[in-house]
This record gives sequence, C-alpha cells and structure tokens, in this order.
Amino acid sequence: MLEVSALGWIVTVGVIVALLALDLTLGVLRPHVVGFREAAGWSIFYIAVAIAFGVVFGSVYGWGFGTEYFAGYIVEKSLSVDNLFVFVIIMTTFAVPERYQQEVLTFGIIIALILRVIFIVLGAALLSAFSFMFLVFGLILLYTAVQLFRHRDEDPDVGENALVKAGRRFLPVTEDYVEGKMITRIDGKRMVTPLFLVLLAIGGTDLLFALDSIPAVFGVTESAYIVFVANAFALLGLRALFFLVKGLLDRLVYLSTGLSLILAFIGVKLVLHWAHKDISESVPEVATPVSLAVIIGILIITTVASLIKSSRDPSLKAHAGSLRASSASSNDQQRTGN
Repeated sequence: MLEVSALGWIVTVGVIVALLALDLTLGVLRPHVVGFREAAGWSIFYIAVAIAFGVVFGSVYGWGFGTEYFAGYIVEKSLSVDNLFVFVIIMTTFAVPERYQQEVLTFGIIIALILRVIFIVLGAALLSAFSFMFLVFGLILLYTAVQLFRHRDEDPDVGENALVKAGRRFLPVTEDYVEGKMITRIDGKRMVTPLFLVLLAIGGTDLLFALDSIPAVFGVTESAYIVFVANAFALLGLRALFFLVKGLLDRLVYLSTGLSLILAFIGVKLVLHWAHKDISESVPEVATPVSLAVIIGILIITTVASLIKSSRDPSLKAHAGSLRASSASSNDQQRTGN
C-alpha cells in the first residue's frame, strides 16, 4: 500500500489550495467574459500541472502508483467533461450572463472538491473495513452505466433538481441577477438572486457526480491519496475547460455512450477484485495498465466516432445523458402510448 507522510499530505494540500485560490481570484474577484485564448492557456496550464505532478509522483513512489494516478486522473477528467455538459444546461436554463459564469463555476468546483473529499474519506474507510464494499461499488457503477446508456440521448431536467425546487418554493427570489450577488435587499427585504439557485443546481449536480466518480476512481486504485489528487487536479482545470470546450460539446454525440462503457468496465473490475479477495484467488483481476489502456482506447474511439458522425450530420446534438428519464420524455412516451 502507498504510504504518504504527513509532510507529503501537507505539501499536496498546500499546492491544491494555492491553485484553488488562484482559480477563485480569476473567477470571482475579477469577473469577466473569458475568451478562447485565455481558456486555452489556463486549460494547458492545469493539464501540465497534473502531468508534472504525475511524473514527480511516479518517480518518487514508483511507476506502479504513477500508473494508478494517471488512470484515476483520466477517469475523473473524462467524467468531468460530462459534468461540463450539465453545467452548460444549467447556465442556459437560468440564462446566466457570461460575466458571472466564472463565479458560478469556481464556487461549483469548490463545492465539488469538498463533497469529494468527504466521499473519499468515507469510501476509503468502508473499503478498508469491509471488503464486500468492492462488490457494492462495482454494482453501483454497473447500475449507473446501464441507466446512463439507456438515457444517453437525454439531458438532466434541471427543474426537477430537489434543491432548486426547494429554493424556489421557500425562498424569495429576485427577477434579475443584481450585479452578480447571491443575496441582496430589495425594499428592506432580504432576497436571493437567480445566481443562488444556479449554485444550488450545481451543488446538487456535484453531489450526484461525486456518488459516481468516487467508486469509479477507487476501481483503479485503493489509495485514498491517489483518489484525492486525481479528483483535485481533474476539478481544478474545470473552469477554464468549460469556456474552452463549451462550443464543441454538442459535437461529442457518443460521449455518454463512452462514459457508460467506462463505468461498466470499472464496475466489472471491482466485482472481479472482490471475488479474487473474498471467493478465490483463481478469479482473474484486471491490471492497472490494462485499465488505463482500455479507458484511453474508449475515449479515443468515442471522440473520433463523435466527430465523424457530427461532421456527416451537423443537425445532431450531443446530450449529457441522464440516470432517469426526464419528465418531458416520460410525457412524450405516455402520449405516444395513448
């Protein structure tokens, strides 16, 4: 097992907090419309930082752990692209002005990081105490993969988000964004702005993604440290990546299909790992290098096939995929059935 000293944890957390502070400064304290050049520059920077960390980490702790880190990072990065789909849907649904989108994204990343730290601690503790949790995590991923594949041509219904529905029901909401404030006073009455509801929507989305992504990354490594850094570095570049690829997301028509295959593959890997530990050592396991190759292969095939398909039929539009049928889709099915 990987053993990281207290100093190693402190240095790692310090670097991540510094990068997060940089992101917070750019996204919240200096709100502005992000252009392609700026988004590309920061995206390259965050990816370079993640790769540099992986190289140093692999050199210090061995390339077995280094391979696990890169596999975990790629899994989380690919899932984060699907997360971006939902962010775009939320921004569009609430008509968030471009100058405030950075602020929303930055707070969304902070919420996601906090939630994932909580789930990492819980997941590591459960896996350490109960080996059958590998089976539970595997079944969760297999269920998620099946649902995502079934509803791959749908988008999540933001209006059905429980936090947003509760916010609209119990909180007084202003009509306008009020200079990017979350809470304001109008005629002496304290009210929340639509930006607060957007944050609720993104927070609820982050919670759902954390429930999927943490079991997924534990499928390629059992180290809580690797799970943490893979998640952190994948999330830190999300703000810049949003502005870089939001115009290209519609062309990734097979992304949800590819992600469902990746989740199914990791789910099977976790079930085999449980069977190898608890039933018989003769049950084969999937090695980390094989996992890395399969994940990269699926992503490459998915991306190339998507671009070819969308170029042949420009009218096609990619979807984020959903774990359940949207209310609109269900109504359409009922009308068709009637």
